Amino acid sequence: MGVDACRTGWVAVALCAEGRFAGADTAAGLSELLGRFPDAAVVAVDMPLGLLRAGWREAEALAVAMVAPHRSRVFPVPPRGVWEAGEYDDANQRCRELTGQGLSRQTWGLAAKLREANACRDGGDHRLYEVHPEVSFAAVDESRPVAWSKKSWNGQAVRRRLLGDQGIVLPDDLGPAGRVPPDDVLDAAVAAWSARRIALGAARSLPDPPQEADTGLPAAIWY
Repeated sequence: MGVDACRTGWVAVALCAEGRFAGADTAAGLSELLGRFPDAAVVAVDMPLGLLRAGWREAEALAVAMVAPHRSRVFPVPPRGVWEAGEYDDANQRCRELTGQGLSRQTWGLAAKLREANACRDGGDHRLYEVHPEVSFAAVDESRPVAWSKKSWNGQAVRRRLLGDQGIVLPDDLGPAGRVPPDDVLDAAVAAWSARRIALGAARSLPDPPQEADTGLPAAIWY
């Protein structure tokens, strides 16, 4: 199963054992969504999983190289102390103290869902693996990042074609998930592609081997 954050919460796309589309759903909370797919062997989530005590993670620097020249598609992930702040100004100050650099408001916008996803994995749901959809799409297309934005007509058409080439054909009627913006559904679908690769033991990680988070769990982007 692949999961992406969206305005209303989270959206999931599930694949069958053969890698074909098997269903999609959405929920306000990640725990609720995971509970609807208890048989999912691997859950690939488009959200940083695994934080450091200080400094920047290695995963994002390596991901930038994979999606170049589209560097803005990857956000650097600061250490845990930054995410524990109550508001942006405090988080920005902590980021400067721990990394020597400031924190963008766009990155801080991930705070609530980042905490939610890490709480699920740190709480014992080790089916969760971190993915980055743009890294996964690049991997699908033989290390070529998609040139067009995922919010554009061209960008969405290319991403649907790449998924279709992998046997993941999204139906016209996705039920409740069909009310989620198309780019979020496409991100969840390619996350599911990565999840299947993880389940089959065919996935790779950035970095390889993964960095160790402050919890002792891996900190890496899988594809």
